[in-house]
Order: sequence, then C-alpha cells, then structure tokens
Amino acid sequence: MKFRRKIYVVGGDLTTFIGKHHPDFIWKKHPDFGKKENPTLEELLTQAINGAFEKTGVDPEAIERGFIGNFAGELFSNQGHMGALAVRANEKLHGKPFTRLEGACASGGLAVAAGIDALNAGHDVVMAAGSEVQTTCSAREGAGYLARASHWETERDIDDFTFPAMFARRAKHYKEKYGVTDEDIAHVTVKAYKNANKNPYAHMRSIEMDLESAANAGDRNPQFLRNEELKPHLKVSDCSQVSDGAAAIILATEEGLEKLGIDKSDTIEVLAYAQATSPLGDVDDYTVLNNTMQAAQQVYEEAGLKPSDINVAEVHDCFAVTELLMYEALGFADPGKGAELAREGETGIEGSIPVNTGGGLLAFGHPVGATGVKQVLEIYRQMKGQCGDYQIPETPKYGLTANMGGDDRTTVAMAFENVE
Repeated sequence: MKFRRKIYVVGGDLTTFIGKHHPDFIWKKHPDFGKKENPTLEELLTQAINGAFEKTGVDPEAIERGFIGNFAGELFSNQGHMGALAVRANEKLHGKPFTRLEGACASGGLAVAAGIDALNAGHDVVMAAGSEVQTTCSAREGAGYLARASHWETERDIDDFTFPAMFARRAKHYKEKYGVTDEDIAHVTVKAYKNANKNPYAHMRSIEMDLESAANAGDRNPQFLRNEELKPHLKVSDCSQVSDGAAAIILATEEGLEKLGIDKSDTIEVLAYAQATSPLGDVDDYTVLNNTMQAAQQVYEEAGLKPSDINVAEVHDCFAVTELLMYEALGFADPGKGAELAREGETGIEGSIPVNTGGGLLAFGHPVGATGVKQVLEIYRQMKGQCGDYQIPETPKYGLTANMGGDDRTTVAMAFENVE
C-alpha cells in the first residue's frame, strides 16, 4: 500500500524460542520434569511485550493501539481473546485498544501490517506482537490443529501431517521439474542450524547438523509421512520446529518519534508492505509461490527497489524446500536456480544475500503467531548491529521480510531501510 506518512521500527524484544531439543524445555527426559513447567502463552506474551518497553525505553503509556498475531490459542492453550490477554502484561496498557490478527502462519506479519495501517490512519505509536504455544499436545494432534490453515474439506486427509505432506508435494514436483536433489535441499537445513548455533534465542541452538545427516533419511531423521507417494520427499530435518515463543515490536511515525524522544538513527524505516491472499485449495504449479511473488513484486515497486538491492532477508522457511521457492519468488534466483544459490553459500551470513541469519523457522524456531513479528525484529537487529555472533559482516542498507500463511495462501512482504 502507498504510505501517507513515514513509518519506523523503534525496536522490540523476543523470548527464547523453545521446544523439544532446547536445553530449557521441560519434557519427560528433562531433570526438572515434574518440578517445573514450561512458560504459558500469556507468560511468553507478557515477557515479549514488557521486554520491548525495556529495550526501547518507550513508556507503555505512549502506546495508542496494539495488534497481536496468534493462530490457534484456543486449540493449543484453551485461550482466545488475545487483545484482552495482551493488555494484562502491563497496567499502563489497560483500556487501550488491542486487537488479534489471524492468518495462519502469517498472523504475526498481519499484526505488523495492521500496525502500519493504524499509523497511516493517524496514530503515532503502536505495538505489534505475536505469540504461540504448540507443545501442549502430541505432534499428531498438533498437526491436526495446524491443518485448520488448509482447506479442511479437501486437503486434511492428504496425510495425518497435513502441511508436511503438502510441502512434500511441492518438493516432489520441484525435484522432478528441475533435477534438484535431496542434498541440494539439505544445504538450506545445514545453513539454518549453523546460524542457529550462534543464536542464543534459537530453539535448536545446541543441535548441530551436517550435510550427510540432513540429506539422508535414517533412524534419527525418518521419513514420517503415511502418504506413500509423498513420504520419500520429506524428512524430519526438512521441517520447521514446533516452538513456543513470542515477539513484540514498537512502530512509530515521525511525530511519534518526537513524542518518544527517539532519534531516527536508532530506527529503521518501513518503506513498503503488501499482503496477497489466494483461495484455499489446490494450486496451479507446486514449484512456484505465486502468492508470495505477487506480494514481493508490489513491495519492490512501491519501495523503488530491485531484488539485487536487498542486503538481508527473513523468509518463511516452514520447510527446507520452501526457502528455495522463496528465493525464486522474491527474485533472488531464477526459477529452478534457488538450490544453486544455497549450494554456493550465497545466502549464508557471509554470502551476497544473507537469508534467515538467526536460523529461520527451521532452526530459530516457529511459534506460529510470533514468526512474522520476529522476522521484522531480526531485520532491525541486523541493521543496528545487535546480532552478536551471527551479525553479517557489512551493515545492511535494505532488508526484506516474507511471512507466509498456509500453502502460500496469505503472504505479508515488507521492505525496510536502515536509518543512519
């Protein structure tokens, strides 16, 4: 959309993303099992919201509106009414208008987009946050909850694990059309874990992954689908993490920055955003993310940028093959050439276009409603040199995010410029 005002990301905060294989996650093999419990949805959201105030120095009283991304709180946590839940985080938020946004895995991106819309409509300081807890049930039951983001009537029965099967189908078609191998796709996974190993917030920060392990199925990396046609095209290592976590950011106009006493040099500017939505159900070409491509093209046009201008990107790698498709949809690689980009290391931290520098959904983690907010915060942190061991060598000028819901049915893309 065309912006009426200049809009800035002031900063924010996030929780550690946790789940199975994270050292702090309490499960039956953890020494504190039965003694401690994992954080609740409300506790995570509260931590991120108050952390954003602490990190930015913004008084909660200054927040005029708030937007919360969450996909399935009612199913995983028996909790809806997220706006009213969020304002419990701080007494100074009581009475302020907070609203929930839901668009499957793009819920967080929609929360940020709603914040931008509110600023364009006349507000000066808003908050966008997202949170999800998914570890409260079995993997199979959780897969059923997440399947609500598909077209339930026609797609639920593709497999017990609906979305893994849907993206295994994309992997199958992509490999067959372009001659891409499992090893090619595995380069994405290895990069993700390598980055996450440097990231203290990452779900899989303590788990290492090499190319041989990521490329080959085995007892520790099984092909778990029941759909026999699709089973060979997806392994556990190809999947994003079932994570619990939250993130929150503060957005402001120029007038808002003046009210807050924040210098522009401490912010990044939002140049453009676009949302594209396609009907649930079958797609014409499983090797193309058409919806994401549409959103990205609009963002590039409105921001006055080309794909080659982007210095850092956060993309929706819900499965390893999805990152390759994202490279192509965002214009970083020609059709069928995404695997080549990954294989040559161009999307690594020291590559020509660093992508998912903190580990992406594959290894940073994927608490669904938080992901789109986390993506924006990661661009901010890279631009302000706050990423520590996974900081890219040269300070980026332009950044891009692409947060996708469902099987490329809802996409929110955004472009950013560092303010120096």
